[in-house]
Amino acid sequence: MNFNDYQQKSRKTAKYPAIGHPVIYPTLGLANEAGEVAGKIKKVFRDKAGEINDEIRSALKAELGDVLWYLSQVASELDLSLDEVAEYNIDKLYSRLERGTIRGDGDNR
Repeated sequence: MNFNDYQQKSRKTAKYPAIGHPVIYPTLGLANEAGEVAGKIKKVFRDKAGEINDEIRSALKAELGDVLWYLSQVASELDLSLDEVAEYNIDKLYSRLERGTIRGDGDNR
């Protein structure tokens, strides 16, 4: 499945409350789901000596899917396609790689 197909299909399931601007709810959901991914990884290192087994991998796949869903909705609310976002990001990263600025701080490197 490509990003645009996912975005169009996931949009059919985008039923969330109107709490001001339509980008607010999916943005909060994105932060929450990303936190859930981080929490699961934290517990792997706290409780499982850093070993990611099939059960943990499956749980992470589910959480990453939720991250993708919310990311897709944020992009849609901003009239951006996921393909457009992905392409822009790769172009930015490759530019940094070519200029030797892949490491470091700041948005404008």
